[in-house]
Amino acid sequence: MNEDEGQDELVTEEMLWDRIPEVNGEERANTYYELSARIFARGQYDEALALAETARDIYSELGASAPSEGLAQAYSAIGYNLNQLKRMDEAATAMSKAVEILRTNKSPIALELACTLGEWWYSSKNFQKVIETMEECAQEHLVDGNQIGAANDLHLIGCAHRELKNYSAALDSFTKAREIFKAEREVIHVARCDQKIASCFTELGDGEAALSAARKSIDVFETAHDHRRETFALFEYGKAEILLKKLDDGLATLDNVLTIITEDEPKDFDFILDVESRMAKVMRELGRIDDANEIERRLESVRETLGPGSEPQDVKDQWLPF
Repeated sequence: MNEDEGQDELVTEEMLWDRIPEVNGEERANTYYELSARIFARGQYDEALALAETARDIYSELGASAPSEGLAQAYSAIGYNLNQLKRMDEAATAMSKAVEILRTNKSPIALELACTLGEWWYSSKNFQKVIETMEECAQEHLVDGNQIGAANDLHLIGCAHRELKNYSAALDSFTKAREIFKAEREVIHVARCDQKIASCFTELGDGEAALSAARKSIDVFETAHDHRRETFALFEYGKAEILLKKLDDGLATLDNVLTIITEDEPKDFDFILDVESRMAKVMRELGRIDDANEIERRLESVRETLGPGSEPQDVKDQWLPF
């Protein structure tokens, strides 16, 4: 941006501020909304949020005479600012109101905002809301002929089901997403589904199916030199080996995963704790009690430092559709 362009932007914003005392009703609400959008672009999210909330309040006071699109825009602006402020649950609640209004009016942007809403529900860990929101999005995408959009919706639905430990439902969603991605020749996305399918099969106790799915995902990520995704797929492969009582092989696979992830910066200690905890359990089964005790002693020191929430848990890859 050159100096003249910067001055034009400054004058334009000043004009908007000067307009506020001179206008009422819808025009006043629109002015607050425009100011919110400009200030959001500068990264001043607290101020932009306050302006968007003022625009919403004015639209709401207008009642039935208020343009519904304006009210929806204000709610979506509130949502985007709250999202930037990491107030995810509030952001999703605001965006859900925008989507509700836009869907009622058959707005073409309702679907796009609904997909964003699903992602935000996931970030706020409201997984049932994710499922409800994205199932509707998937149906709309299929009606519109947007196969990739529907596959991404199904993938996110699967992730939400998996978080809720609904592994059969998650498997069904990932399988449907995989079929679409495969038909569209989206090789990496097929492998992402395979990695999660492997995870579901492991939880459902089908080690052979888990091993097969994990192997497919490893092959794709290795071929693509996508080493981080390959590491997560390798983790699923090791879990499947352990489930099949191939303990030495599983331990070696997990050790390989551990070697890779401990070289990362910053360290993902949740992932490290998960891998080493599983290794300790395998060592106990193999009779290597002293080695297992030493690992658990070390991990206890790390957990004490990390504090609550650092208990071993399944680590999922974070490559969602957004």
